[in-house]
Amino acid sequence: MPSPDEAIHPVATGRAAQTVAAHEAPTADGNGLVFYSGWFCPFVARTWLALEEKGIPYQYKEVNPYKKEPEFLAISPKGLVPAIKWHDKPLHESLVICDFLEEAYPGTPSLYPKDPYDRAQLRISIDTVSKSFLPAFFRLLQSQEPEKQAQALEEVYDALRKWSAPLVGPFYFGEQFTLADIALAPWVARFYIVEQHRNFRASAVGDKFVKWCEAVRARESFKSILSEEKYYEEIYARYLKDEAMSEAAKATRAGRTIP
Repeated sequence: MPSPDEAIHPVATGRAAQTVAAHEAPTADGNGLVFYSGWFCPFVARTWLALEEKGIPYQYKEVNPYKKEPEFLAISPKGLVPAIKWHDKPLHESLVICDFLEEAYPGTPSLYPKDPYDRAQLRISIDTVSKSFLPAFFRLLQSQEPEKQAQALEEVYDALRKWSAPLVGPFYFGEQFTLADIALAPWVARFYIVEQHRNFRASAVGDKFVKWCEAVRARESFKSILSEEKYYEEIYARYLKDEAMSEAAKATRAGRTIP
């Protein structure tokens, strides 16, 4: 039986649709970077933000990862987005791709602070997002019992308080927008879902975090990759009922690490 997620809205909308339209043609710079995306995916948004921030030419290709089409599986063996092809070489995993873009395009704006200590802090911040925030966030979305929702909400707050403790403002390391921001920023566009349905409040994390969210929302790269909210709501309605069939949802349901 096909997954209900296969029927996801097939294309980006709103500002994101305009960005897609600007990147439909093959690149003219000879690098042949192809960005395999799912407009709806927060992990995709990390890579998309990096591409836009660095101003790297890319060709956008929309993929429905739930269909597991053989052509895409040859690029991303797990069938997950995002993925890229660069000089016909495939690469997948959002943060791995962001690191690659940083090294492959040294003449573009850096996503890393210059100070080596700050770079180490950046890696710690990403670890907090990956190991603490994301598992708690998906448990918050998918839990059906009020007591489990309340527990997951506190875990989300704890993770975000830990993440934001070193936050300088407006972004993680001050004025520079870095991978520390990019690793978490896509969920800012999804907080309204847990605000409406799970009592999440950014103010419970702290004033610094609220101001960071505001700065992220005002960032042009962030605004340029957003689709209309109603299409996100269709997707997250399945998470809220614990019916989503994404790999993250299945891992959360089974108590496994999010892939």
